[in-house]
Amino acid sequence: MTSPAVVLIGPPGAGKSTVGALLAERLGAGYRDTDADIVATAGKPIADIFLDEGEPHFRDLERAAVRAALDGHPGVLSLGGGAIMDDGTRKLLAGLPVVFLDIQLADAVKRVGLDAPRPLLAVNPRKQWRELMERRRPLYTEVARAVIDTGEHTPEDVVEAILDALELRQAAGDAPQAADREEQA
Repeated sequence: MTSPAVVLIGPPGAGKSTVGALLAERLGAGYRDTDADIVATAGKPIADIFLDEGEPHFRDLERAAVRAALDGHPGVLSLGGGAIMDDGTRKLLAGLPVVFLDIQLADAVKRVGLDAPRPLLAVNPRKQWRELMERRRPLYTEVARAVIDTGEHTPEDVVEAILDALELRQAAGDAPQAADREEQA
């Protein structure tokens, strides 16, 4: 069994996909997104899965996608925003390098406008987002080794914060700065 180098969790608009791809590049690792895995398996967008088969069916697909990715992906892994709602998923995340990418509503609105095809935010998206976060925030923090606020930060800044929080500078190939090398000499 190979565990991911980093697992990113967080709500819609937190930047999991963007940050995940950049972080994987910095670490020289692969990037995988369980939402993309679900879309590939189902052969249709997540919004259509919710509409056609319902949320319970989507959550079954999500649970299977998360388990498969946690078992065999050695790179950076992004989980769908609701994956942590499953008790079994939270247990699987125990002890892994999980990073909660946190964002406040105002910043999420700027990023995604909350008008994207996000089934759980279809009606009154601001209210739904707030309620969603009231339920999920304690679960995100429960499984996270680090919490990084992504609000007013660039994806590159967030990657740097993750590298620092998880002490992954060497894995990212970051050599000591020239001044540090001179001091070591």
